[in-house]
Amino acid sequence: MTPERFPLAPMSPLIQGLTIGLLLLPLVFAIAAWVTQQAGLAGVALFLGVLYAGVWFGCRPTYFQVTDRDLTIVFPVWQRSVPIVTVTAVRQIGPTEFRQRFGSALRVGVGGLWGGFGWLWTSRGGWVEFYVSRTDHLVLIERSGHLPLLITPRSPQHFIGVLGISCDRGAP
Repeated sequence: MTPERFPLAPMSPLIQGLTIGLLLLPLVFAIAAWVTQQAGLAGVALFLGVLYAGVWFGCRPTYFQVTDRDLTIVFPVWQRSVPIVTVTAVRQIGPTEFRQRFGSALRVGVGGLWGGFGWLWTSRGGWVEFYVSRTDHLVLIERSGHLPLLITPRSPQHFIGVLGISCDRGAP
């Protein structure tokens, strides 16, 4: 099978609004530092800029790649492979179904800046790993012996079909 790539889905309006608001913060602090001549405010602006660069390069995936052997989550400076043999189910779910299945969730990781990335502690399902750029069109990947994975690839139904074919080929 030729590897197939699925970019991270475009941001939903909510996440896009949060991202724009958060991206303005370093600018606000830089302007405040310039106007008030306070080095501490310039330090905050610089810290936020470095933090945002870290999120962009290290926490936000650029695409998901599916092969016969792996689902690879590709970030700008690293990648993570999930063996296909561990995947037991893959399906699209909405926010309402997510809440029904997992209950309330507390994020541990990045949230609001280009999406949500890291882990969710859920009241009914325990830990869930997630890399999402939207609040809808979620793809839930359940795995044996591992945390469930929640992602938002562009073309979720096509992604599910391709991953399902890879899982069928990798089944013993």
